[in-house]
Amino acid sequence: MIEMPRGARVKSKTGIYHIIWRGANRQEIFHDDEDWTKFLDILKKHKNKCGLNVYAWCLMTNHVHLLIKEGNEDISITMKRMGVSYVGYYNWKYRTIGHLFQDRFKSESVENNKYLLTVVRYIHQNPVKAGMVSQADEWRWSSCCGYYGKSSYPNSLLDFDYILRMFSTHPTIAIERFKEFNERKNNDKCLDERVDKKRLSDEEARLEIKKLLGTIEIPQVKSLPKIKRNEVLRQVKGIEGLSLRQTARIFGISLSLIFKA
Repeated sequence: MIEMPRGARVKSKTGIYHIIWRGANRQEIFHDDEDWTKFLDILKKHKNKCGLNVYAWCLMTNHVHLLIKEGNEDISITMKRMGVSYVGYYNWKYRTIGHLFQDRFKSESVENNKYLLTVVRYIHQNPVKAGMVSQADEWRWSSCCGYYGKSSYPNSLLDFDYILRMFSTHPTIAIERFKEFNERKNNDKCLDERVDKKRLSDEEARLEIKKLLGTIEIPQVKSLPKIKRNEVLRQVKGIEGLSLRQTARIFGISLSLIFKA
């Protein structure tokens, strides 16, 4: 088989990119607070070193969204440095080897302010649409709280002024208007999420779960020993089209247990 060359990455005229990193084979790339914190520390280090502007981020369990403006080196080089740094930390901590991220990162150029705001909202609403939280600012590992005037980790990572000034030159009014925009219901589609992914009905979901469980019955899962239960839940989370909230409902357990598994 002849391997086709990768297409050249589209260069942004504004220098602003929406970037997605995914775990290889949909594997989780963050398992605890230390992992999320480490990634953000690495991002801040390269922001300072390369002169990046960081307009938004959201770290999910198995993927990352970033909205950044290129600094003093090509964005691909910066992202490669960050990836190498985090993978090194991850493999050392968990005593693993091999690929952590799925191929190279995906990116799209952001060429106007209207789409820039769309991407910011899309990134912040990621955990809401995934059923992790009910409000965007409840998710600790995104830039949303920073835009709402709340403390967020790490300090001085977020460059919020550029975005907020689009709503008002008065800080309080800008935050209020941004919050209304950020929480507005929408059908935003960005990057590889533009094509709607098929969601399983509860009936379809139960069939897929039963195939995976084998001899274990669905009602038995919540009573399994913690280690075994978490192993099963991690496998179930890999089912295409199954949301975490739906999984929690089918198994009759809390959403937090699904998320932490």
